[in-house]
Amino acid sequence: MVSMVKPKGRTPTKSRTRKIGAAVAAVVSVAGMVSAATPATAAGYPTSTFSIEVGASYYKGTVTWYNRAVGVDGAFKAVGERRVYAQAWAASTWLDWNSSSTWVDRSGPASLPLVADVAGGATRVQVWMTSGDPYDGLEYFTCYRGESVCSGPYVGKPPVTPLDPVD
Repeated sequence: MVSMVKPKGRTPTKSRTRKIGAAVAAVVSVAGMVSAATPATAAGYPTSTFSIEVGASYYKGTVTWYNRAVGVDGAFKAVGERRVYAQAWAASTWLDWNSSSTWVDRSGPASLPLVADVAGGATRVQVWMTSGDPYDGLEYFTCYRGESVCSGPYVGKPPVTPLDPVD
């Protein structure tokens, strides 16, 4: 015959609560291990800031120096026709470039991711703005990984761009 006497000090509610508590603790523990294994966020990488301003148009943002890539992200406002570009270098070796489309009287976020698949990543990035004509450079900055700074603004476009004709 089975006894139906419940143990002293333990009610079914307390037992259920303890089981749920143990399950929650296990989930939290596993979540902690998963978050510890995730890669570093952008906050863990060096950054440089730039601010291109031409009249009422601007591209203001941040260069994030990853190991084998560069993130160029900013707020872009085009008054009239404007376009923004970025290119990456490792010392004197050109690596990659990217550009927005031509924007006309609009604003929003603009990201220009760059590949820098060399040991040590990119050492220099140039960011510039043009009018609707890609050869009409308005203003640019040169950003450096080692110092995590950008120098500029300079009038025009960088001396060497992917749009320049090859001799």
